[in-house]
Amino acid sequence: MTLTDQLQHLIDLDLPAIADVTPADLAGWVAEVDGHPDGVLAVHPALAPPSTLAPLLSRQGKQGFVVHDMTDLDEFRPTPDLVIPDRPLYVVTGIDRGDDMLNWSPEEAAPAIAQRGRTPLTISEGISWLLQEPEVLVPNRCFMCIGSRKPKPKGYDARTPALWISGGTGHDGPARRDAPKVGWCWWRNRHTWLGFASATGRR
Repeated sequence: MTLTDQLQHLIDLDLPAIADVTPADLAGWVAEVDGHPDGVLAVHPALAPPSTLAPLLSRQGKQGFVVHDMTDLDEFRPTPDLVIPDRPLYVVTGIDRGDDMLNWSPEEAAPAIAQRGRTPLTISEGISWLLQEPEVLVPNRCFMCIGSRKPKPKGYDARTPALWISGGTGHDGPARRDAPKVGWCWWRNRHTWLGFASATGRR
C-alpha cells in the first residue's frame, strides 16, 4: 500500500478530527516523508496518543479498545535507545511480527532483537501498523511492543504493552469478543501466543 493510500485511510478513519489538524496538514507531512516499498505510516504520539488510536482499530466489525487496567497507556514512552523521528507522521520499515519469539519474555526478546540489528516497535507504531494492515492480527499470533515502557523513579514499570484479540471474558465483556485489544504483560513473563514486533528502521 502506498503512503498516499495509507494517508487516505487515516483520513477516512477521521484522524484529522482526533488530532485537531486538517487533511491538508497530514498530506503536507506525508509529502515530506521518504517513501519505502514496505513502509508503514506511523502516527507519532505527539500528534495522537495511542489511547486515541486504539478505538480506530477494527476486527470482524468489533472496535479496538484499551484494557481497563491500563488507563495510563499514554504514559508509556519510547525507550531511550530508540530514535523516533521528530515528525507527526513518519515511516517504519521492514516490520515483522516476531513469531519466532513466541513464548519468550520481553526481557529475553529485547537483547535478541538488538543483536539482529532490528528495533522493537513502540505501541503507537504497533497500532499504526494494524490500522493499515488489520489482517496481521490473528489468533495465537499476536505481538508485544516493547519499544514502549513507562518510566518510574527507578527503572521502568514491569508492564509491557501488547496487541492481541479479546476473548470477551472478564472486564472486556462478551460484546468485545474478537475485538483488537491493547493490553500488557509482565516484563519477565512468557506467553505462547505473543511474539515481539520489530522493524528494520524508521525514516
